[in-house]
Amino acid sequence: METPFQKKGQLEAEISKSITQWEKEYLGRGPLQVKTDILRNMIIVHLKGILTPAEKELTKTDTGLLSIKKIRADLIEAGNHHLKEIINTLTGETVESFHTDISTRNGERIIVFILKDQLEKN
Repeated sequence: METPFQKKGQLEAEISKSITQWEKEYLGRGPLQVKTDILRNMIIVHLKGILTPAEKELTKTDTGLLSIKKIRADLIEAGNHHLKEIINTLTGETVESFHTDISTRNGERIIVFILKDQLEKN
């Protein structure tokens, strides 16, 4: 018999897999690691190893760092409707809001999806 914890873990793994696939298809390259956590009405996705070698080189200057941060933010913002669709398809829940930030110092991105309802209860 499956416990709710197993179902939650399976859903978190499926979200990680789907976000990685989206990154590969949309951005042309996926992260090296992805971890997803579901907490109340939030889905928190932590991606590691997202910068290309050229982007890593650019982050050595303040101007390059800011440029990469802006470009990556713009790219994610332009494709966020796809990300919201992925979450809706996998969870059956509506995404109320979407927040993201990238650390160009260590090549990590955080994505937080705020859902209309508390997924953890379901």
